Amino acid sequence: MKKLAPRLLGSFTLLSLALVVWLGLFVTPKDQVQGDLVRLLYIHPAIAWVALYVSFGTAVIASGLYLWPRSRSMTMDRVAHCAMEISVIFIALTLITGSIWGRPTWGVWWAWDARLTTTAIMGVFEVGYLALRRANDDPVQRARRSGVYAIVAAANLPLVHFSVNWWRTLHQGATVLVQNGNLLVHGLMLFDTLYSFVAFTALFFWLLRARYRLELARESGASAALENRLAERRAEGGQK
Repeated sequence: MKKLAPRLLGSFTLLSLALVVWLGLFVTPKDQVQGDLVRLLYIHPAIAWVALYVSFGTAVIASGLYLWPRSRSMTMDRVAHCAMEISVIFIALTLITGSIWGRPTWGVWWAWDARLTTTAIMGVFEVGYLALRRANDDPVQRARRSGVYAIVAAANLPLVHFSVNWWRTLHQGATVLVQNGNLLVHGLMLFDTLYSFVAFTALFFWLLRARYRLELARESGASAALENRLAERRAEGGQK
């Protein structure tokens, strides 16, 4: 059963992503205004969703659980670390796909737009988190400092989320719903847009599990190497 669940998750993720691509490229119609550019709607928002909310949110929640004495566990620290690494990748993909969309729409690859700038700042904060972890070899101190840093960095998330409402920006507002509740996307376009969020969320959890297993293997290898070095030192001391 333990081996079946990851396989099911992997199969579901692969099939879901394939369905999103198939519908997005070959089934859904062009947009009357953006033409084929609208097909980025089935990728870019879902990638941003994973980057800013799912993976970063997982890292912040896991950090909070580690800092809370009742749920303090190195498992939570590992989850936070692995989720933050995935978030960095998805932040980069968010900025890249956004630039590809922005170039023909806005006429430039990059603009110091409020949404783009706050998202890039979030990426810088996340890279800083990873750098902070590498600066400390004590696992307990590293986990504590990283957890506090992640929670402080979360203060930037509301700026990213509400940037299109608080400032005049080039970036469009809500993708599916406007403030009055009206749908901006319909039919297969709506289905593929919403299902892309499901597919990329599943991809995150599959990546998180794979990265967590790699982290356990790395820690196990580091412990074994340390034990071997200690054994060699003891043997050298015995010979003397």
